[in-house]
Amino acid sequence: MGGGWLDQIIRWIGAHPAVMLGAALAVAGLFLVWLVRRWIRGRGHGQAVGTASLVIDVATLPQVGPPPGPPTLEFYNLPVRLAAIVLAPVGRVHDLPTREDLPDVIDAIVPGLDDVAAAHQPLFRPWPRQVSARGFAHAFFANVRLPGRRGMKTPWSLVAGVFRINDRPMMAGLILRSDLPNRHEHYVISQEDQWLGILRVRLHDR
Repeated sequence: MGGGWLDQIIRWIGAHPAVMLGAALAVAGLFLVWLVRRWIRGRGHGQAVGTASLVIDVATLPQVGPPPGPPTLEFYNLPVRLAAIVLAPVGRVHDLPTREDLPDVIDAIVPGLDDVAAAHQPLFRPWPRQVSARGFAHAFFANVRLPGRRGMKTPWSLVAGVFRINDRPMMAGLILRSDLPNRHEHYVISQEDQWLGILRVRLHDR
């Protein structure tokens, strides 16, 4: 009896090809929806994992001090290489600058810093929006992989905090490298004018 029932179904399928085509398309559509949902979920996981892109391992940066200048960058009168720059907007409204605006933005941190960037060719890393200068600085320090005890007595130093471009606050994090180990480690810039107190750009020989 079971065989007769199966034969009837097969004959019915043969007599109604359009119905079966529609059913096949429906199944294919459901499968496509399933694939799209999996892809979206995968992108969501990818974005979460993408926070790993905030991490900068200094082992991947040039392991040398500043190139011959000018221009030269001094960190508390110590010549250093500008190894990496991290920029982040502040608040909910502002976005990061375009590549065309980037030189002016870098120059707003410290006058002449764009000339240093052109000579030193630092890594540039954009970050998502930030809430506060101190919170950004702590996140920056936590995501930069330094040798030893957080870079203590190594050639590496970190500076992070707020600056302004066209009266708009932004966050910047700089990774600096000197020729020799030093005692400079982490510095937080809580006010824009503090950058000029620790960094100096020399565009000409003394």
